[in-house]
Amino acid sequence: MSSDKEQRKEDPSAHEQMMDSEKHVQRNPHQDFRKVQDSRPEWSEQKKWAFTKTRNPDWKLGDGPNDGGECLTKEHVDIDPYAEGRPATFNYKLLISAVIPRPIGFVSTRSKDGKSTNLAPFSYFGLINHDPPIFTIGYAGGFDHAKDSLTNLSETGECCLNIVSEHFIEAANATSINAPYGISEWALTGLHPAPCKDVKASRVKEAVFSIEGKLMSTQEFESRATPGKKTGVLAIIEGVRFWAREDAINKDRNLIDPAILRPMSRLGGITYGRLLEGVEIPRPDWDQATAPEEAKKLIKPKIDGQ
Repeated sequence: MSSDKEQRKEDPSAHEQMMDSEKHVQRNPHQDFRKVQDSRPEWSEQKKWAFTKTRNPDWKLGDGPNDGGECLTKEHVDIDPYAEGRPATFNYKLLISAVIPRPIGFVSTRSKDGKSTNLAPFSYFGLINHDPPIFTIGYAGGFDHAKDSLTNLSETGECCLNIVSEHFIEAANATSINAPYGISEWALTGLHPAPCKDVKASRVKEAVFSIEGKLMSTQEFESRATPGKKTGVLAIIEGVRFWAREDAINKDRNLIDPAILRPMSRLGGITYGRLLEGVEIPRPDWDQATAPEEAKKLIKPKIDGQ
């Protein structure tokens, strides 16, 4: 299995050939993004994170949607992901615009020989278990065209996962650049590496929350539309140590303050989302949520489609 680094040494343009390169996917819908950017309102520092009520604070079991049923008046279209003539990039664009918001995994790795490092953002990232703490990262392409991050992770079994906040979103985005071999992402961002305790990779000092991780397993995926073509790799990672900024963590060290974390999420195309408001909705308890007579009304045969 040849690494992406080796391929770059042989072919300086290899960084342009990655499956998720901007030239291949064309996420940016604007011909002149600077002009579009200049037309928009300024970033607001006045918007503080706050709680609001839910849309229908009086919602009760059985009430259905909170829009008065308007959503039920809309029709749907079905989409075959493998329809003849449908490019795989269409599915990519569709899914990243629909499955939102997604957390951003800002992944730091170090090569096996310790001579090079990599820092890259991933929106195919998630938390799937807490005991042990388990995280997932999805890499575009297969091991035959492995990114530096995947090569480092698979060879060393270590990484550091950093949560992206507002105060360094531009720097995090900069690491997605298709830089040629030998260019340091850390230098491009201006961010500062900080030492970890259980892994050799550095954490991002600017990050409010970081996770030291050890690789548990990987799984490579093959295209349905083009059999034989490797399209992605899933990495499953165990979190072995957490780092939290002192002003963001509570006394019991079990809650991060969202007003300080100010996390950024990934939306579709080139769009990111700010988290400015939250609502609290307690999980219902059957005995508390239903009086005996109300419970009888809710116990009905399943309707068509259920």
